Amino acid sequence: MGIEIRQATPNDAPAACALLRRSIEEGCVADHGGRPEILQAWLGNKTTQNVLGWLSSPTNHAVVAERVADGTRELVGLALLNQAGKVPLCYVRPDLLRHGVGRALLCALEAQARAWNIRKVHMQSPGSASGFFERLGYVNAGKDKSCFGLECDFLWKQLDAETVPARKRFCNCSQ
Repeated sequence: MGIEIRQATPNDAPAACALLRRSIEEGCVADHGGRPEILQAWLGNKTTQNVLGWLSSPTNHAVVAERVADGTRELVGLALLNQAGKVPLCYVRPDLLRHGVGRALLCALEAQARAWNIRKVHMQSPGSASGFFERLGYVNAGKDKSCFGLECDFLWKQLDAETVPARKRFCNCSQ
């Protein structure tokens, strides 16, 4: 299975919306627990029209992961960064978790953050996904309430500039 990461386009909105909804409904059961009030609030803004707006906004950078197999492409992941350094979306199709898709998406967002000169990114994460982000260097700063009523973890990561190799020390003294 080949996975390719590319910048999202407005044409991705319908598939991206379907992916978001499936990921939340199936992949986040441990977080919403099937509670209709939480699930409905979480899914409430996940419409094709809203996703189109997110993908089209010049202040956002969205990337998608596509699975390439037998000459066909299928959207299997979506992540979004805004110019304030927030990662409001990072979702992977539930059956493809733990296959490197989320890691690749975040790597692309962090590269864009550096290009925008953003040195710290942050997000709210459902508890079931926090460990994943922590393994990638995100610091869990504690509990936070999301806009849809779910208790989440507030995570952040310091993005350093490209690492420059340390200079060798040269000494003119003779031994």
